[in-house]
Amino acid sequence: MTQLPLLAELDVDGAIRESAEQVDDSTRAGFLRKAGVGIGAVAAGSAFAGAIPAIARGQAIPASDISILNFALTLEYLEAEFYALAVKNGKLTGETRRFATVVAQHEAVHVAFLKKVLGARAVARPKFDFKGTTDVQATFQATAQTLEDTGVHAYLGQVANIKTKPVLIGAGRILPVEARHAAWIRDIRFSGGTTPPTTPAPGSFEDPFTRARVLSIVQSTGFIVG
Repeated sequence: MTQLPLLAELDVDGAIRESAEQVDDSTRAGFLRKAGVGIGAVAAGSAFAGAIPAIARGQAIPASDISILNFALTLEYLEAEFYALAVKNGKLTGETRRFATVVAQHEAVHVAFLKKVLGARAVARPKFDFKGTTDVQATFQATAQTLEDTGVHAYLGQVANIKTKPVLIGAGRILPVEARHAAWIRDIRFSGGTTPPTTPAPGSFEDPFTRARVLSIVQSTGFIVG
């Protein structure tokens, strides 16, 4: 059986552990199991806390960076709910199911991280309608590839605009994870014999997308309904 990532790998900003501490002791084990991590990983994960850059601790974040962070948060809301619904619906199998389960955890942590940085300035979670794309394996795979590729383009398009170093570091830590997601789902689709074939790394360079272009892609899916 494939082992899911440890809490230290998923919860780099401590959001899951922080939430767990607010849960009654009798239910904390269940909470962490639902998060897909082991109790033993909690203690191990705490050792990493000192190595994580404190985002804007005592440091003002300029309005332009707040806007970028909220842009990223909106995309992470979309991805997190897409994967969470796919896992909940239980229609996926094999490596695709494992991909959805692991990525759902990653995206949930990304959301928690960005909300923690933004605090009261975080945008509200939109309402979504994924139009059945989480229920058919091939459709899920194609949609996941589109979302992950778009996420990579989006983060890459904003890194040059970030003014605060801690925010840049935070975005820089998310970007390669999104790229790994994109490569993973491409590999799944390629291994499945798609036509035309797709490869995990289709080019030597990746292009940054403007915010307008990313929003146009997201809008074209019709997934955000309110």
